[in-house]
Amino acid sequence: MDNITQVEVSYQPIELCKLLKIANMVGGGGEAKIVISEGYVLLNNEVEFQKRKKVYHQDIIEFNGEVIEVSCLAPITQVDKTKAKKTTVKTKAKPTKKAKSISDPASSPSSGRRKRISF
Repeated sequence: MDNITQVEVSYQPIELCKLLKIANMVGGGGEAKIVISEGYVLLNNEVEFQKRKKVYHQDIIEFNGEVIEVSCLAPITQVDKTKAKKTTVKTKAKPTKKAKSISDPASSPSSGRRKRISF
């Protein structure tokens, strides 16, 4: 290991795929997930296949001839599920649209028009 680059993160643990993006070792998240799943990434000198593997302070990642070491001053943040507060998000009810009548040629399946479904 000739040249080890320090990568500072603001929190830990951090997911391996996110770390590769932060360190500019890959072009994007999709590429990070592919190179990890194909076994091109080493975590502490072992091949790692887990895309969301938790990476901690002083872990060493190797990929494509580059070597980085994670540096974090923040403590490990873990959420206690028994004490975590549940939050609810309130949304406004959308007004309902009137249904088209069956006799309407635009809504007929034989008219050749497709219905648009959005999520």
